[in-house]
Amino acid sequence: MKLSYFDYRPEYRRLQVEIDAAIRRVLESGQLVLGPEVSAFERECAASLGVAEAVGVNSGTDALTLALRTLRIGPGDEVITVANAGVAPIAAIRATGAVPRFVDVRSDTLLMDPMALSAAITPRTRCVMPVHLYGQPADLEAILEVAEGRGIPVVEDCAQAQGATLRGRAVGSFGRIGCLSFYPTKTLGAFGDGGLCVTDDPELAEQLRMRRMYGFRGDRHAHCEGVNTRLDELQAAILRIKLQHLDESIAQRRALADRYAAGLAGSGVELPGRTPKATHVHHLQVIRTAERARIIEALGKAGIGHGIHYEEPVYVMEAYRSLGYHEAGLPVTEQACRSVLSLPIWPGMRDEQVDRVVEVVRCCC
Repeated sequence: MKLSYFDYRPEYRRLQVEIDAAIRRVLESGQLVLGPEVSAFERECAASLGVAEAVGVNSGTDALTLALRTLRIGPGDEVITVANAGVAPIAAIRATGAVPRFVDVRSDTLLMDPMALSAAITPRTRCVMPVHLYGQPADLEAILEVAEGRGIPVVEDCAQAQGATLRGRAVGSFGRIGCLSFYPTKTLGAFGDGGLCVTDDPELAEQLRMRRMYGFRGDRHAHCEGVNTRLDELQAAILRIKLQHLDESIAQRRALADRYAAGLAGSGVELPGRTPKATHVHHLQVIRTAERARIIEALGKAGIGHGIHYEEPVYVMEAYRSLGYHEAGLPVTEQACRSVLSLPIWPGMRDEQVDRVVEVVRCCC
């Protein structure tokens, strides 16, 4: 049984009639950029998250960068985040000229530790950026209590957790700005790149809209310094269809995750813990194991794909060593990076495929 780590095609086949019709509608409309599909998707996605405003952009990383710039964060400022969530949040921070300040994660969920956050705040701290890793929320209530109590805005990185909730409230609706990614593997995935900023603040939304297109305000005059980061009509039209079916897709992910959990029970591998009062959308099926190398080898021999999210803390990468962090600086983060492994999970994956992956993993433990 050959099994890809990720495959968008089963979901596309299920929605093909609707998606193909949406693509034709755009191609026949005569407008390909920032037209009615983007406006409609922004309204529909904002409503699904319970926020007032949404601004479509080119990618999740652009969403984070635009959010920080709109909050006037720049050179000399510090943004507190985590180092076990890949390069994208750090690239966004550095794109503004600000400096990331890393804090350790909780040993159970592998999400930002609010106690570590509290200890890391300095007079230069201008923003806190929690990452809702693997598909579940960070401890937003504790994070907001620490940050907002000191007048520091929170920008949520929701790239891996669209559809997740905390106490019934959607991620992205807690901070000053929430940032989403529509990279194809995400719970709401485009057929290319795309991203979104969401907020309840109309003034921030106006700034985001200007900054995503050169600082224009419906004219050709730059009212502020901006960039070119626009969600295109084709992706918006596709995302509108997939948004209508998002709950169904997440239900499939949860069923697959439950099957993994049952199959791996007692195997010796661990699953990250759950945030209390939160719902998980299982963007990734992550296990923790001391036998990662053996499992990867066995998966490869069986024709099964895998991922590692993420293999090393960002601060040990060549591009970011100058930030001054070092090995053993964040022990929980570093141990997690040595042990995490992502198994295949995507809408349309079959039970027997999960069972085969479980069989291979259990043979290594």
